[in-house]
Amino acid sequence: MVDLTGKRLGFVGTGDIVEAVITGICKTDLGDMPIVVSPRNATIAGRLAEKHGNVSIGADNQDVLDRSDIVVLAVLPQIIEEVTKALKFRPDHHVISFAAATSLENLKDWIGQPVTLSQAIPLPFVAGLNGATAIHPHDEVSSAIFSRLGKAVEVDNKHEYDALAAAGAVMGSYFGMLDTLTLWLERQGLPYEKGGAYLGQLFAGLGQAAGDTGGKRFGELRDSYSTKGGLNEQVHRDFARDGGNVALEKALDAVFKRIAGG
Repeated sequence: MVDLTGKRLGFVGTGDIVEAVITGICKTDLGDMPIVVSPRNATIAGRLAEKHGNVSIGADNQDVLDRSDIVVLAVLPQIIEEVTKALKFRPDHHVISFAAATSLENLKDWIGQPVTLSQAIPLPFVAGLNGATAIHPHDEVSSAIFSRLGKAVEVDNKHEYDALAAAGAVMGSYFGMLDTLTLWLERQGLPYEKGGAYLGQLFAGLGQAAGDTGGKRFGELRDSYSTKGGLNEQVHRDFARDGGNVALEKALDAVFKRIAGG
């Protein structure tokens, strides 16, 4: 693994994902790494600087770059071109972009320097050193950071990276499904809090099983969790019959098209 000793880390953009990444980093052996964050979100930046002695707040985005060796671009894709073009990068900067639907080619043009550049998709769970982060292209620095925060998944090409980004866009749907289930229980007379507590633990257990499949495919787990002729089998069969799987695939196709067009 590449040695990050003496490296300084800067974040252009200070949203929830940045807070999760920094929270995770500070729990690892990189906890003393100097980190500078942009002042754009004063609340999150202030909270991070107050909690972690190695975190400081830059005067502006350019100050973040000037005080960093590794620069993370963590701004919305709608403004990343404007933000990036306004910055003066050094050729020795190592740049990691969190921006979705934004191509490496465009980023290189906007940066205007021969920096080392990669893209990553960290998820909120990195705060607890959990979950997986997709990385493209292969990058030792990105892998060294995110392998400490869970699992770093380096992919071979943009198509694979975009596909992972699309498949990862189901977090809202996941909680939406939990909300639908809990509201259904509420209509059966069960208070929302009790139904939510039950389902939260049910899905937490399923998440643990999904994280350690023992080499089984998810289809095999579906079958092993569904007794032949039983209730689980019936719900999955009816869900698929009524278009649940097709609706999910259509949604993934649409978001993949949006991402790949960036």
